[in-house]
Amino acid sequence: MNNEVFNNISKIIERDSKSTTYKYALLRGVIDIIQDNSPYISFVENRVQIPTGLLIEKWLLYYYPIIQSQTLIPQINGKTNLAFSSHLNKLISDYEPRGGFSAFYNDLKNKGIPEDLQGDLVELTKKIRDTITRMPMKYIGRSISNDFYSIFKYENQTLRSCSKIDLETLIVAFGTFSIPFEYYEAFKILGSFINGQDSILFKWAKFSVNASGNNLSVHRVLNEVLKSPITLREIKESKKLYKDILKKEGKVYCVWTGRNISNYDIDHMIPFSAWKNNDLWNLLPSDSRINNQKRDKIPTPEIIERQKNLILNYWEIIFKNQSKRFSKEIQVALLGNHSFDNWKNVGISQLQNRCSYLIENRGFEEWKI
Repeated sequence: MNNEVFNNISKIIERDSKSTTYKYALLRGVIDIIQDNSPYISFVENRVQIPTGLLIEKWLLYYYPIIQSQTLIPQINGKTNLAFSSHLNKLISDYEPRGGFSAFYNDLKNKGIPEDLQGDLVELTKKIRDTITRMPMKYIGRSISNDFYSIFKYENQTLRSCSKIDLETLIVAFGTFSIPFEYYEAFKILGSFINGQDSILFKWAKFSVNASGNNLSVHRVLNEVLKSPITLREIKESKKLYKDILKKEGKVYCVWTGRNISNYDIDHMIPFSAWKNNDLWNLLPSDSRINNQKRDKIPTPEIIERQKNLILNYWEIIFKNQSKRFSKEIQVALLGNHSFDNWKNVGISQLQNRCSYLIENRGFEEWKI
C-alpha cells in the first residue's frame, strides 16, 4: 500500500462524476463489509474477493429508509428515479402492514422472505445487482484512469432457482466482486474515517440537500440515511428469549467469571456499540457487576480462550432450543465459508479474530478481567 492508493481514493470521492448517490453507496457498502471483517472475504493473489450479495444487503439497508421516508430525499439529479425505486417501493408497501423495515430485515436475515413476496425480492435484488455492477463499479476510478472497471471487477454467477430467499441465499447466489489488495488495506485502515460525517455520509447528505434546492438540512437527511433496522424492542425480545431458555436449564453461570449467579444481565459479548449484532450467539449471561465493568470494551482473545468451554456450553443450549436461528446467525456472522460441521471450533476462532480485529485495527478498548 502506498500514497498513490490514498490519493486515488481521495480523487474518486472528490472528482469522479456524480449524478446519483450510487458511488457513495458502493464505497460505503464495501467499507462497511471490510469494517465488519466479514468471514466471507477471501484473498486470491493480489485481489480481495467479496460476495456481491453482501453489497446488495447493504444497499437494501441504505435505501429502504430513504425511499420509505415521508421526506423527499433526492438520490438522483433531475426528475428521474433510481433504477430500482419502483421495485423497492413495492417491497416497502408489502412490508408496511407486516412490521416495516425491521420486520423485513428480520425475515431476510433469519426467517426467510414470505413465499408470496419472494418473486418481488428476487426481481429487486437482481435490479440492485445490475445497477451496482453496470454503473458505479464500471465507472468508479474514471477520474484516475480512462478504463472501465479499473478498480472493481465483477464475476457473474447465474442465479439459481431457490425455494426461499434470505441473506445466505444472497451471499451464495449472486457471484463475487473483487478489489485490489492495496485498496482493501486502505479501506480497512481509513474506513471508519471515510464513512464518517466528514466524508462519504456527509457528502451523501449534502448531495440530497443540494438536490432538494436546500429545502432540507444535512441533519435531517442524516437521520434518515443512518436509520438501523435493529430496534430496542428486538433487543429486548432476544434477551427475553434467552432468559426463557435459561430458566429451563436451572443454574446459570456468569460467562466471564464462571460463578453461579441468580440475578444476571444478558450481555452482548461484542458490545452493541462496536457491532450492531443482536444474534443469539452474541448474547450471554453475565453477572450484573461484571457487565457494568465491561460496558463497551472488547473481550481479549485470551479471555475468550479461557472461557471457551462455558461459551460453547451456552451456544449448545441455544442451538438445542433455537437451532434454525442460531445456525443461520452464526454461519453468516462468524463461520462464513467454513462448513457448519465444525461450527464450535471455527466459531470460537472467528470470535477471537473478530475481537482482535476490533482492538488492533479499529481501536476499541480491550477488556481483561
